[in-house]
Amino acid sequence: MASLGQILSKTFFWSYERGTWQYDVAVILILLFVLATPRRWFHDKPESGEPAAPGQVQLISQEGNRQTYRVDARILAPPTKLALQNDLHTALQEALPQLRNGNFSIAKIEPLRDDQGAVIAYQVEIRH
Repeated sequence: MASLGQILSKTFFWSYERGTWQYDVAVILILLFVLATPRRWFHDKPESGEPAAPGQVQLISQEGNRQTYRVDARILAPPTKLALQNDLHTALQEALPQLRNGNFSIAKIEPLRDDQGAVIAYQVEIRH
């Protein structure tokens, strides 16, 4: 008969063959941990910016069906290249009542930088 140390070692290093009762018990324990662990034990939250304040999204110009907005960079999560357009679309939609329906597309994005080169806002041109 195996000692408790051998059993724990084999379980920890996943040495049991698939289909054995030991393997099944290990899988059940993992599933119980994943499904029964309270959320409050984990404090990781997705990165997101602050809620948009009225002055953080400003209309700069309007020409026909094109509008250009200045969006403060602090209301966005730290951007990845692929997610920036989606984040800007969401920020505009949440900050401006006339864009809540989401029927617009982003035509152009220009980062606005401070003296040190840090992005402080984005100038966003949209089309309806």
